[in-house]
Amino acid sequence: MNVTIRAIELKELNIITEILNQLPEFDAIFYQSQLASVLAKAEHVLLVAEFAGKPVGCKVAYNRYFDGSIYSWLGGVLLPYRNQGIATSLWNELELRAKKKFFQSIRMKTWNKHVTMLRFALRKEFYIIGFTENEDSLKSRIELRKDFK
Repeated sequence: MNVTIRAIELKELNIITEILNQLPEFDAIFYQSQLASVLAKAEHVLLVAEFAGKPVGCKVAYNRYFDGSIYSWLGGVLLPYRNQGIATSLWNELELRAKKKFFQSIRMKTWNKHVTMLRFALRKEFYIIGFTENEDSLKSRIELRKDFK
């Protein structure tokens, strides 16, 4: 599959919200204005994966903590395009761009119920740095970090 990964600007956030709002993992509805209000305050990386000119995946990361890390906030790949290496391509591009911007690590959070995301993060050499327990164990939060070498 010939997929192109490209960076976009804040003015193109509608592309990302359209993708995010089609992902079954997210319960919330995402609005361009909400994302823009967070991202406008910090350095960020916005990536879109395209197949045959159609957006099929995205990754949103920004300088949330101002501690040398970039926070991988949102992202995903549309269901028909999964298991074809697109998520890995998005992550690789995020790491490349984060390093070029002199970030020293990537941080992320996920829920216990997202086993596929946890496996992916561990394969990408992330390690667990925090855990927030919830009565519903599937909704417990796991925080991970990957340091750049």
